Amino acid sequence: MKNNNLFAHISVFAANLIYGINYTVAKDVMPEFVTPNGFILIRVLGAVILFWSLSIIMGSSEKVERKDWTRIALAGLFGVAINQLFFFQGLSLTTPINAAIIMTINPVLVLIIAAIVLRNKITSTKTAGILLGLSGAVLLTVYKNGELVIPSFSQDTVLGDMLVLVNAASYALYLVIVKPLMEKYKPVTIVKWIFTFGLVGVFPFGMGEIVQFDWANFPAYIYGEIAFVVVGTTFFAYLFNMYGLKKLSPSVVSIYIYLQPFLATLFAIAWGSDSLSLSQVMAAALVFCGVYLVSKKPKAPSSMAAK
Repeated sequence: MKNNNLFAHISVFAANLIYGINYTVAKDVMPEFVTPNGFILIRVLGAVILFWSLSIIMGSSEKVERKDWTRIALAGLFGVAINQLFFFQGLSLTTPINAAIIMTINPVLVLIIAAIVLRNKITSTKTAGILLGLSGAVLLTVYKNGELVIPSFSQDTVLGDMLVLVNAASYALYLVIVKPLMEKYKPVTIVKWIFTFGLVGVFPFGMGEIVQFDWANFPAYIYGEIAFVVVGTTFFAYLFNMYGLKKLSPSVVSIYIYLQPFLATLFAIAWGSDSLSLSQVMAAALVFCGVYLVSKKPKAPSSMAAK
């Protein structure tokens, strides 16, 4: 593996490690102190400020071609606004295990959409990798503390389940839409504009909630955890994923999502609120094997010897 690809894999892994940590951190903040849509607005607004500041510090004044603005706006819509609003709203109307199971479809959708939009070939190796990762992710999700937890899809959860499904499809579409942009521009150029367009989408939904927060009575640690979500989960995680997308295919980036439950468990163990089981280690091994297969490039056909 070339060094640039190795750094891309490390970046995507780091992004998903941050997402894994976020499960524990965000649970402290919502819904006791902040409401979902208001929290999303804080995340996106904070990220816009940080990305534009980084762009100014780096002296990045890269000009975007007129034909690419529509793609950037769509990336902001699907990758920020719909992705975040629908997930949090869906999660409030369904169970965490239902949402986790539904989210496992994301790499499958990326594989299909990339084949249609980017003409990426669906190889047997990639398919096997996705299936291995999927089986590992499902095992991580349904087997907790030595007990099998069965999803409870029902009429009561159907709306929430559908919203999470839309979120999964939206993020899959985002990864495919943004890939050509990453091959053409610097990551900071694209991500600052994606979040600017995303801010337009989330502002009407979050503004009414954010003004009602009891900011003065937040414990000090809640401010720290909100800062982690803005700086870590939003700013650094998106930036790391962007760098990964510049070097890797959308399918490779998406399959790392399957590692999030395992990484979340590791952080919870470090936090003292969970324990590691053999099934989780086996499931993580399946995911790593899946990542390897999906990222493995097909061998170039050997040329016939000249007669």
